[in-house]
Amino acid sequence: MKLQRQTPGVDLTITLVLATVVSLILYVAMVQHSGQLVFQYLVWNLFLAWIPLGLVAVLLWLLKRHAWSAWLPLIVTLLWLAFLPNSFYMVTDFIHLRTVYSGDIVPAAVLFTAFVFTGLLLGYTSLYFVHHELRRRMAPRIAFGWVAVIVAICSFAIYIGRDLRWNSWDVLTNPAGLLFDLSDHVVHPGRYGDLLPQTVSFFVLLLGMYAVVWRLLSLVSRQVRQP
Repeated sequence: MKLQRQTPGVDLTITLVLATVVSLILYVAMVQHSGQLVFQYLVWNLFLAWIPLGLVAVLLWLLKRHAWSAWLPLIVTLLWLAFLPNSFYMVTDFIHLRTVYSGDIVPAAVLFTAFVFTGLLLGYTSLYFVHHELRRRMAPRIAFGWVAVIVAICSFAIYIGRDLRWNSWDVLTNPAGLLFDLSDHVVHPGRYGDLLPQTVSFFVLLLGMYAVVWRLLSLVSRQVRQP
């Protein structure tokens, strides 16, 4: 009996799960090698990186049944935007390498690279789906402009997460405190010397890499379609 072919969504999920499993295998090996429970935050951050992908799956399901302007898709979109920075935030985990590991840093660097790479895959995958939905509703340049706005929000969110220690849950649990703390940063960014350099650096990195990924996927798809 011939097995039924998996749907693209299932194949994609399996692929991302595989990347996650590879990261977790490296983590277990690191714990066994060091003899202590280290870098636990990597596992937690990777869990958070999966949340935007789950939310975008819900969003895609809703968009088949409702207009994007309906209240339910809008709420899911805002939740997705609140949690999306977690996928890209993992890039900043590299700073721990200089403080927590005094021995051979290569195994730790390999471990961190696996987790960061997986987080970026998760983030770019969910962003790709939203970008695709935007392109179905507006001109390509305008759609990419919205992607740039999303990446800019994520870049600023990475800064406030790393430097101000706020997280996505605070959007729901402590929105007043979050807005109060951010108000002066937004109104007077020049008072905080690291705000603009860090935010712009993240923006250039994340948007530039996404543009490359989008271009590569388009070229590969075009090449495959050729006879």
